[in-house]
Amino acid sequence: MVSLKYPSSVRQVAAALKTRYRDFNHYNLKDPLDELLFIICSTKTGEASYRNTYRSLKESFPTHLRIAEAPAEYIARPIASGGLSNQKSRAIRELLDIVVDKFGEPTLKHLHKMSDAEAEKFLLSLPGVGKKVARCVLMYSLDRQVFPVDTHCWRIARRLGWVRPTQKDRHCAPRDMDRLQSKIPPELRYSLHVNMISLGREICAPTAPRCDECPIAAWCRRIGIRQAK
Repeated sequence: MVSLKYPSSVRQVAAALKTRYRDFNHYNLKDPLDELLFIICSTKTGEASYRNTYRSLKESFPTHLRIAEAPAEYIARPIASGGLSNQKSRAIRELLDIVVDKFGEPTLKHLHKMSDAEAEKFLLSLPGVGKKVARCVLMYSLDRQVFPVDTHCWRIARRLGWVRPTQKDRHCAPRDMDRLQSKIPPELRYSLHVNMISLGREICAPTAPRCDECPIAAWCRRIGIRQAK
C-alpha cells in the first residue's frame, strides 16, 4: 500500500515555485491525441525544435483523420527536423492504428469517460507510451490529478530528499514514479510538475545548478549536505 504521508516541505516548495513560475503550461495541449502527438515530437528534441516539428506535422496533416490515413514514410517528412523521424513516424502510425481499431475513429476523446486507472492502462498499451507520457496526457488533456515524473521532477525531488532511487543507475523506474506521485498532494500535482520543469530548465540543472538563485534553496537537501561539509 502506498503511503499518504507527504514530505513536510511539499506545500512550501509548491508555493515558492508557483510564485516564481506561475504554473506555465509549456505549450501542452487540451486534446489528448494532439497532446500525445506533441509529446512524441518532443522526444530527445529541444523545446524550440519540437514545437516547430509539431507545427509542421499539423500543417501537413490538419486533421487526425488525414494523419491516420498516411503511411509512416509520409508522416516522417514533416517531422524530420526534430530527429528520429523514422522511429517517431512508426510509433505514430502504429498507435493511430490501435486507436482507430479500439474506438472506430482517430480520437482519444473516449478517455474522458474512463477512470484514471482505465485511461492510463489504455495509454500504456500504445507503442512508445510509458508511464510519464501517459500521465502527461492524463494531466494536461484530461485534467486528472496525476504527477508525471520527467527528468527535471525526478532530479529536483531527489535533491529535496522527497524520494530515493531504487535502481543502481539512479534512473526513475515506474515504481519510483508511483512512489513520488504518492508523496504529492493531488491538488498540487499539476502546479509542482509544470513549475519543476521550469526550475530544472532555468536553475536546477543536472550539473552546475545555480543554487544561489534557487527559490527553493531553503528546502534543498543537496545544499544542506554541501554546507555541512
